[in-house]
Amino acid sequence: MSKQVTIIGGGVIGLCCAYYLQKEGYEITVIERGDITDGTSFGNAGYVSPSHFVPLASPGIVAQGLRWMLSSTSPFYIKPRFSIDLIKWLMTFRKQANAQTVERNVPPLNDILHLSRELTSDIKNELGNHFRMQEVGCFMLYKSASVEKHEIELAKEAARLKIETQILNAQEVQAMEPDVQVDVKGGILYPIDCHMHPGDFMRTLKAHLQKAGVKLQLNTTVTGFEKQGNTVTAVITDKGKFDCSQLVLATGSWLPVVTEKLGVSILLQAGKGYSMTYENISRNLRYPAILVDKRVAMTPMGADLRMGGTMEISGLNSPVLIKRAHAIFNGAKAYYPDLPVDVMPKEKIWYGLRPLTPDGLPYIGSHSQYANLIIAGGHAMLGLSLAAATGKLVEELVNKKKTTIDITAFRPERF
Repeated sequence: MSKQVTIIGGGVIGLCCAYYLQKEGYEITVIERGDITDGTSFGNAGYVSPSHFVPLASPGIVAQGLRWMLSSTSPFYIKPRFSIDLIKWLMTFRKQANAQTVERNVPPLNDILHLSRELTSDIKNELGNHFRMQEVGCFMLYKSASVEKHEIELAKEAARLKIETQILNAQEVQAMEPDVQVDVKGGILYPIDCHMHPGDFMRTLKAHLQKAGVKLQLNTTVTGFEKQGNTVTAVITDKGKFDCSQLVLATGSWLPVVTEKLGVSILLQAGKGYSMTYENISRNLRYPAILVDKRVAMTPMGADLRMGGTMEISGLNSPVLIKRAHAIFNGAKAYYPDLPVDVMPKEKIWYGLRPLTPDGLPYIGSHSQYANLIIAGGHAMLGLSLAAATGKLVEELVNKKKTTIDITAFRPERF
């Protein structure tokens, strides 16, 4: 067996694949269109969240989405446009958003989330906590009785999965956040969750991989492939040709663009999210929190605070909609009225693209069309949460080992 692996994609999934493969002695080249200084793996909320065990395609999301999608400031927005790929994705998404599919998909998603949570702690212990990882849990906070009922039902489901929860009233939540006013009906704390600075995590991985001898071929765009029979033999780029023994595709929202060059069709849409990071604020949160009614994520990172959210399906090259970022800010202030932050100027607002599959589960596995192709993508809002486990599973696939968990549910050819 050849000990050479080419990974296309230098986001958190690609780097975690490289991390586990280099530990097994593989010669690795990572081809990345950017320079690993920004991208979706840098500006997200920084959660590693076993609490997020319900896939995106869940009952009620279609009806709710149809109500929301007419407003460009809503948490979920689909930009009206004619696209065959979008139509196919939406039809499949609608078909998957039912109770039976969720019941089938929760166990495998729960399994990979718990595996990744454990492995992320191992990475922290091995590389050092240079990425501000804190293991204090995460709040799900709510303001309305209807959302409270829904979140308590989810907490009961979590308990059945042996995930610890703490259901708190408004006074108990406020007592845990003594530095800011919290305007909520109550909340649920998931102690198993943790958070970190995702940019620092990326920088730590990058430095470690470079030191370990992994070749990072940056600012390089893939233009095609060379093939012999059912084997990919080389990756063609604007910087030259790279021979390939084993190929891993971890290109995030650009996965369909790359697989198309191989004649492989993948159902996936890019979901744009926005975030704003406030540095050295005078009074900060002590706990990360999802503001459920507003679909906003809040993450304290030392003296800094990041707020983010929204899901905007508008293609790979759509412009920034500033009012969507303002909706995040307004949602945060509705929950934390005296938070010492102001509306951020447009040039400081970050955005990234989340790769969305129609059923909310990632694509992890080999593809029948090529003997040496492994796909690792479609992680949606759980890229950081699932990165370590995905890297480990890809290493096991390359090594022809039995995978740590059953990955049948993640097969790339399931649609």
